[in-house]
Amino acid sequence: MDIKILAASALLISPILGQAKVTLPAFFTDSMVVQQQAEITIPGTAKKGATVKITPSWTGETVKVKAGKDGKFEAKLSTPEAGGPFTIVFDDGQKTQLSEVLAGEVWFCSGQSNMEMPVEGWGKVMNYRQEVAQANWPNVRLLQVRKNTTYAPLADAEVNMGGWRSANPQTVGEFSSIGYFYGRQLYQELNVPIGIIDCTWGGTPIEAWCSMETLERCGEFADELGAIKASNYDATELQAQYEKELQAWNDAVIPQSLDFDQDAAQWGNMPVPSEWESTVLPAFDGVVWVRKTIELPASAAGKPAQLSLACIDDEDVTYVNGQKVGATSGYNVERKYEIPAGVLKAGQNTVLVRVLDTGGGGGIWGNADAMHLTVDGQKLALAGTWDYSIASDFSQFPPRPTSPLSSSYPTVLYNAMMHPITTMPVKGVLWYQGCANVGRDQQYSKLFKAMIEDWRAEWNNPEMPFYFVQLANYLQPKRFQPGSEWAALRQAQKDALALPGTEMAVAIDLGNPDDIHPKNKQEVARRLALCALHNQYGKKVQHRAPRMTDMKIAERNVRLRFDGDLMMHGGGNAFVVKDKDGKWAQGYARLLSPRVLEVSSDDIANPVEVRYDWADCPDGNLRGTNGLPVAPFTTAKP
Repeated sequence: MDIKILAASALLISPILGQAKVTLPAFFTDSMVVQQQAEITIPGTAKKGATVKITPSWTGETVKVKAGKDGKFEAKLSTPEAGGPFTIVFDDGQKTQLSEVLAGEVWFCSGQSNMEMPVEGWGKVMNYRQEVAQANWPNVRLLQVRKNTTYAPLADAEVNMGGWRSANPQTVGEFSSIGYFYGRQLYQELNVPIGIIDCTWGGTPIEAWCSMETLERCGEFADELGAIKASNYDATELQAQYEKELQAWNDAVIPQSLDFDQDAAQWGNMPVPSEWESTVLPAFDGVVWVRKTIELPASAAGKPAQLSLACIDDEDVTYVNGQKVGATSGYNVERKYEIPAGVLKAGQNTVLVRVLDTGGGGGIWGNADAMHLTVDGQKLALAGTWDYSIASDFSQFPPRPTSPLSSSYPTVLYNAMMHPITTMPVKGVLWYQGCANVGRDQQYSKLFKAMIEDWRAEWNNPEMPFYFVQLANYLQPKRFQPGSEWAALRQAQKDALALPGTEMAVAIDLGNPDDIHPKNKQEVARRLALCALHNQYGKKVQHRAPRMTDMKIAERNVRLRFDGDLMMHGGGNAFVVKDKDGKWAQGYARLLSPRVLEVSSDDIANPVEVRYDWADCPDGNLRGTNGLPVAPFTTAKP
């Protein structure tokens, strides 16, 4: 076994000077899985100057390392082939033992809410009750990194569940569903221990998962990075500066007046509860007034009441008959406000909500039963049709300042949640993120590739597999939408396939127009697992649908060649075609042979570009013979 003792100069967990027992990072626990046949870095603290003896049971050899004056030590151990259980004993006069350690395949799962989405919990995936009840995989081990932020890289990460745990009904319910299903499938196929690390945070953009060096190299977020450095990484100073910037932005962008033209022509209708991006305001971020007029009997006049409005994405200020009754921030927080005596009146009463949405779904959403007004012992339902009027469209203004206390602030998740884990080698990374960056596709394309390369450097593994999920179909189905921002972000994700060792699981057929969190996470995990089984584990499986390899233009027709056989279900009209003048029109396709597709448009005489499934929520009909969907694509060169 090759054991290298390193200088104890790196930043490690803060030592308790004078302690007599070895302390390890929070993610080194009983039941952990170490990546087989790899080199693992083990940092720790002990009594200052003490000799620490380290004995892994897979060799039985004892190695001695001396703690520094600050009590820190660090060692590297070569791990065995898949197997176990093993122990690792640390002894500086008192023993610390890691038990039930397995060697196997470890995968790091990261991203935003669709990767975070738990089997049960808030996610409730397809067949979640059955999935939880039948979870009994003692050799599939789970580690969940606790949500945390910081402005400088940490040496230790906080974890949930007390560390590594076996997959069972008590642990999988709140764990990443994609991570769990992926680990389960790998174990069934490989019959070796599997470790899955869940390092996720819903609603977060890619810049929060990037290092400062990566963002600087890409020339992005210079203001935020400069503020971090200028504050000397001090949260109080950063927050004070942010509050000044936010106030200036609010004054310029957010309307405060309730003086609205009451003419019905100024107002539209929207279903409530619902996310407005899936109904009447696709791809809209901004401020919207939403109101409901309700009729109350004379017996309710002047009496105190309770107003329940389910959840509001992201922030609200709520008025009843012109009087403010509450304000809340948080997209998943149920609103419950007290209406004081004297506000309500007989006859018509108006509930008016100023909804501010900075990204994602937007609007009053949740359970219809959670929307009601309770007065005089009676509960009046509020779900149904509400009026709305746009007050401010954020696309017309500079971006809203991001709170330095937010999980969306550049670098904060990389520093606190991802960086510490890199002392543990992993087989590869699974990534599902991008919704929070819709509308910034060019920036995303650059950052995503840079982040992948940076993470590989952090793990000292330039060929580390990096598999990601392309955004699923979402929002109003439209067959013709060449300007779709969701389609552009999917292409930005796809650009990362230019890097070696990357694969993309296509989910364009698994989404839900009304739910940004589609429930069939089992199939997403299966498609990711196919990539690993094919590329890393030598299994003879078809892991993706064919991809376009060549385009030829012949008069009005465009012929596309693919690297595998296609199947087409129904008419091939999920295409749009552009001419040399920039005009787009609906296209139609037919298979000339299993690998050649011909696309044309009645309205385009000189085609120069073809796009397939280029919409927020497309309904494409191309699949490989393995049943996997062809990814959305454009014939334009990057």
